[in-house]
Amino acid sequence: MKIQNALTVDVEDYFQVSAFAKSIKPTDWDGQPLRVEKNTQHLMDMFDQAQVKATFFVLGWVADRNRGLIREIAERGHEVACHGYSHQLIYNQAPAVFREETMRSKSLLEDIVQMPVTGYRAASYSITRNSLWALDILAEAGFVYDSSIFPVRHDRYGIHDAKEIPHRLETPKGHSIVEFPLSTAKIFKYKLPVAGGGYFRLYPYALTRAGLAQINRRQQPFIFYLHPWEIDPDQPRIEAGWFSRFRHYNNLDKCEHRLTRLLSDFDFTTCQDVLKSLNLVA
Repeated sequence: MKIQNALTVDVEDYFQVSAFAKSIKPTDWDGQPLRVEKNTQHLMDMFDQAQVKATFFVLGWVADRNRGLIREIAERGHEVACHGYSHQLIYNQAPAVFREETMRSKSLLEDIVQMPVTGYRAASYSITRNSLWALDILAEAGFVYDSSIFPVRHDRYGIHDAKEIPHRLETPKGHSIVEFPLSTAKIFKYKLPVAGGGYFRLYPYALTRAGLAQINRRQQPFIFYLHPWEIDPDQPRIEAGWFSRFRHYNNLDKCEHRLTRLLSDFDFTTCQDVLKSLNLVA
């Protein structure tokens, strides 16, 4: 029997990614053409075809402008979780600002779907050693699990020696919260990030598949993430540095086909269901 893995979508639009933060400020977002609704609906159609459910980590800014889309996510049987409100890096925010934005987004999502929102994921996985205080705020806000810690070295995120499997952890102030870290595979002593996103587009599909299969062979579930804009090769091009443009636009035209193969090669469900199967959440 195949292991059930977590399929996740970070619901944000193409102009809101951290790579373009210097090119498009949040005050300019309302002037950009929105593509998130169409792309998210297309992902849900793909998931329906594959008969899988997913967890959608929704940005509050998107929910404010697309309430019908968020209701549709829930009505189609997927889990709605929180991705914060303004997609700012947590370690650049004051705790009071983070708390206000987090509570605002959680309340908004719960009002739309009329059910508890128990999962959280930080913008660009920005819970690092410099922002572990955010875990206390999440626990105090009533979140049951977090999926923000990436156990890798990276210029923008990561806690390299963090635990690599779903687990319950103690926050700096002594609260308890479940962590579902982003997935890595082992190549000798090197931890290869294989959880999705830009890595999914950069690597040959065979490498992603091998890395994820390695995790399942250890009898562990992996977590996979994607953004709606990653299946949208026709999105507007934004002027930015070459590396930011490479990260964002590399292999957009191949992503949908690869995702179709992934949905066929592995079994998927929501974060909540995976964590229930591990007896980490009720």
